[in-house]
Amino acid sequence: MDTSQYLSMFLEESMDNLQTLNESLLELEQEPEDIDKLNEIFRVAHTIKGMAATMGFNRMAELTHKMEDVLSEFRNGELKVTQEVVTVLFKCLDTLEQMVDNISNGEEEEMPVEDIIDKLEHISNNVKNSSEEIAAKEPQQEETVKSEKSPKEDPKASKIDLNEYDINIIKQAVERGYNALEITIVLSETTLLKSARAFLIIKALEENGEIIKSIPSTEDLENENFDFEIQLIYLTEKSEEDTKKVLESISEIDKIVVVPVKQDAVKASNASVKEETVKKEEPKPVKSEAKVSASNVPKKPAENHKKENHKKVHQSVRVELDRLDKFLNMVSELVINRTRLEQISSNYKLVELNETIEQVARTTNDLQDLVMKIRMLPLDTVFNRFPRMVRDLSVELNKEIELIIEGQDTELDRTVIDEIGEPLIHLIRNSADHGIETKEERLSRGKDEVGTIKLIAYQEGTKAVIKVQDDGAGIDVEKVQEKAEKVGINTDGMNENDIRNLIFAQGFSTNEVVTDISGRGVGMDVVKTKISALGGTVDLTSEEGKGTTFTIKLPLTLQIITALLVKVGEENLAISLNYIDSVIDYKEEDIKRTNNKEVIIYRDKVLPIIRVNEKLGIPKTDKDRVYIVIVNVGEKSAGLLVDSLEGQQDIVIKPLGKTLKGLKEYIGATILGDGLVTLILDVGAFV
Repeated sequence: MDTSQYLSMFLEESMDNLQTLNESLLELEQEPEDIDKLNEIFRVAHTIKGMAATMGFNRMAELTHKMEDVLSEFRNGELKVTQEVVTVLFKCLDTLEQMVDNISNGEEEEMPVEDIIDKLEHISNNVKNSSEEIAAKEPQQEETVKSEKSPKEDPKASKIDLNEYDINIIKQAVERGYNALEITIVLSETTLLKSARAFLIIKALEENGEIIKSIPSTEDLENENFDFEIQLIYLTEKSEEDTKKVLESISEIDKIVVVPVKQDAVKASNASVKEETVKKEEPKPVKSEAKVSASNVPKKPAENHKKENHKKVHQSVRVELDRLDKFLNMVSELVINRTRLEQISSNYKLVELNETIEQVARTTNDLQDLVMKIRMLPLDTVFNRFPRMVRDLSVELNKEIELIIEGQDTELDRTVIDEIGEPLIHLIRNSADHGIETKEERLSRGKDEVGTIKLIAYQEGTKAVIKVQDDGAGIDVEKVQEKAEKVGINTDGMNENDIRNLIFAQGFSTNEVVTDISGRGVGMDVVKTKISALGGTVDLTSEEGKGTTFTIKLPLTLQIITALLVKVGEENLAISLNYIDSVIDYKEEDIKRTNNKEVIIYRDKVLPIIRVNEKLGIPKTDKDRVYIVIVNVGEKSAGLLVDSLEGQQDIVIKPLGKTLKGLKEYIGATILGDGLVTLILDVGAFV
């Protein structure tokens, strides 16, 4: 059977599962006694291993299997959660992630995994050696476990041997109102890929409950090391009939038997378990024992909530991204044609068309909003990689750093989401390396020894704001000024904030020592370039000894915007409303000169005046009335001098193409209702 049809699902789910493992391992490192988290990690790792084995990626399955060995030793209490062991597991996750990337890119190059497998085996062997020493001293306890492994009073109760741990889980599940079911499934003898069929069965069951025991073992199921019969012990809120219906929807199954696990056998066996035997199997503090027992039991949510979730799962659908892009392009064309129709109706004064055009306009607006929402993704998809990154940086730099994330639900266009990750990585690394001081320095300055980096996101009108804040040393203005003079930048007439913003200049770095983290003079200019390319701005504010804040402002979407249409000379131009503060009349007497530059006093602020026609080389026209468009770009403001205002309109941004890509003054072009192509000004580049 060809598994290539499942490849995209495998890749997507593997990346999701690896991200979950990264997050869960971080949490486990902070709270080593959290058995629920440990069980979640174990289940996710097991899922990755099963999927990799089913798809035939054996090296990936082998590596995950070794990782599982270490995790099971955590779970059995034989190994403690330490920074060293977690670091090895993180390296293992990085290797698995690289393997998934290679599979995704079609690369056949094999990842070197021997070193990481050796490290994992070394951890496991150390644990086994210490366990054997303890077992040699206490042989009588092992015999107790063996002799009382399964219920014997009722041989018909279950064909599957249940140990005390399983029995304890079943008992607690039943007390919470769950059904404990024994399921026997016989696959059709014509089944070509038994492991894939077993995977589908397990996945279907785990949507509504938890499998706590399997014969054959999950490893044998993955390796197709079984005939055609599978036996499972399953905990669920569903009835026997409902469970059977779920399984009947899966093809290539000849026989399904679902019967309840007999409670009298469970009780009898449970009563015979000696207290010291339980302690031997689960050497945990009393406080954690209840957690261990209950960890595999699904938590029972409110009925309504469960129904809603179940409904949502079946009402979502995966769509390829190019289809969404095509959909957006078609809506964009619709917006252009709607504008054209409005223009025709206005020119020819066709009153009978007005009502229909208004209706089309309303529908187009709704469609436009809808496609934008479909393309939106929460910033969480970018932010979720940073806790792990900060943890690794704190280990590497030997600094105590805490990352606080707020507003990760803020949504942005997918195009922006794809591009924003790299600039944020640079900013966070910069805060960790340059900003946060060492423990000794922080204590000598009367600060908490743990440095804090905050990643904050929120929506502000039609923009998304992302802030990276640290409570570190701040930016030394004198140091930046010295460096600026060395590289030939004149700082005369600049205020302190302007000098600080020089760190965004190309090749500018105040770090004297080049490290793997920073100091090569690349990074901050990349941040500025990337964010400008997205139509956004980045600014910094800093206070020496208190910390630094980088503020990024981005448009929520990059395709359809509302713009003010203006005329400069005989040329039509568009300015995004996102940047515009207000429009005022130009009066010659209001214009002042300072440092040989034209400025205007507006709301008690001195704003520079930019004559757009001079900047763009457009011949001036003699008009009595001229306008100043006041624009804001981040913390800076300026006045753009234009000849006339043509009204505002929804416009579709079209890229300029390879030939005109080098034009820094424009972010793109649009087609107006009369069919004319109009260039859209890049206000950020002007200001």
